[in-house]
Amino acid sequence: MAALQIDDVPDAIRQAKRTLRAQLPNYREVYEEVAQSIGEQARHIARLREAGEAVIPELAFADIAAQRVSAETIALLKARGACVIRRVFEPEQAARWDAEIADYVTRNDLDAHLARRAAERNLAPKSSRPLIYGIYWSRPQVQARASVELTAARVFLNRLWRHESEGHVHFDPDVVPVYADRLRRRPPGVATPGLSAHCDGGAAERWIDEHFRQVYRHVFSGDWRRYDPFDGAFRPDVSEVPSRVASSMFRTFQGWTALTPQGPGDGTLQIVPIANAMAYVLLRALQDDVAEDDLCGAMPGRGLPILSEWHAPLLEALTSIPQMQAGDAVFWHCDLIHAVEDEHHGSGYSNVMYIPAAPGCAKNDAYLQRQLPSFLEGRSPPDFPGEHFETGFAGRAGVDDLTPLGRAQLGLPREG
Repeated sequence: MAALQIDDVPDAIRQAKRTLRAQLPNYREVYEEVAQSIGEQARHIARLREAGEAVIPELAFADIAAQRVSAETIALLKARGACVIRRVFEPEQAARWDAEIADYVTRNDLDAHLARRAAERNLAPKSSRPLIYGIYWSRPQVQARASVELTAARVFLNRLWRHESEGHVHFDPDVVPVYADRLRRRPPGVATPGLSAHCDGGAAERWIDEHFRQVYRHVFSGDWRRYDPFDGAFRPDVSEVPSRVASSMFRTFQGWTALTPQGPGDGTLQIVPIANAMAYVLLRALQDDVAEDDLCGAMPGRGLPILSEWHAPLLEALTSIPQMQAGDAVFWHCDLIHAVEDEHHGSGYSNVMYIPAAPGCAKNDAYLQRQLPSFLEGRSPPDFPGEHFETGFAGRAGVDDLTPLGRAQLGLPREG
């Protein structure tokens, strides 16, 4: 998949807006319909949240494994675009992994690597310790990604999507390639800027790239009620501007698995649980009060910002995820608005492994080929900053640590 190149960003934005408005002359009226409908969803979610009611679906991994998740739960999951899956792993297993990761980063003196990096960048020493660690290839991460349990959970999530239509297969939901991501290890009492509300997986590209436009074809044609966030058509064909903050893989859901108990107030994840909120975001940028060379702050190769200036009705629904136990996992649709709390008021570490759901497709196969040398050499994967801390780390996972499933998910050939 060729990367998207944009030489003149302001001109590309102006041209995109001219094209999209010409295709949708009544863009103002359609936006008002969308704003009314999605605004009501946001207010409903806010009312439930304030009343102490759950707004993010929760399901037991045991029900996924036994194929007994109810149709009502699936419908709510698809409307909210997110879910918490309980006891994907037993708490004792998650605790062992957490301890092994702590030993891995301590034994290999990650702090010294971070201090050297800070000195090279003229950063203050206190800013050298991150909350997100550029660690990808510890044995617990590799084992969790290739586990039977997490693979089954992600196949379940992949299959929520329409992966075939009109005789065309968009992706294989039963194949779960590895997208190696990082760790979060957040100590208590740390107040630091979290992540403001945003969407991943493309920003200005959503309006500019022709395949992205096809993903949202019903929104841009005005028939927005037909827009299905779980329609896989064109999703694996989109092109992003190369960036260290954008994913080169098509992920059906982003996700993380808890290594420690954590909940609201512990510097945790927040989401806007409205799966079709992207319709509002897309049409908002076409309105006349937005400058012609502006897409409500969206720029190529960055996260898509969700700002109170433009998207205040959506932010009313921003909700922290519920209390998590070690071994639970949370997943959120690739277009879902999310953020991270600024402060951790809890009493213990808030630790997670970032492990998303991704299906089999040509786009993801191409990334696997680029990612595989990173695993073999202990380097940072292609989508991430080239810190390469693990090249000399003792205890790093290697080929001998892989199960047959782990080999397949990393794109390695079968043994023998």
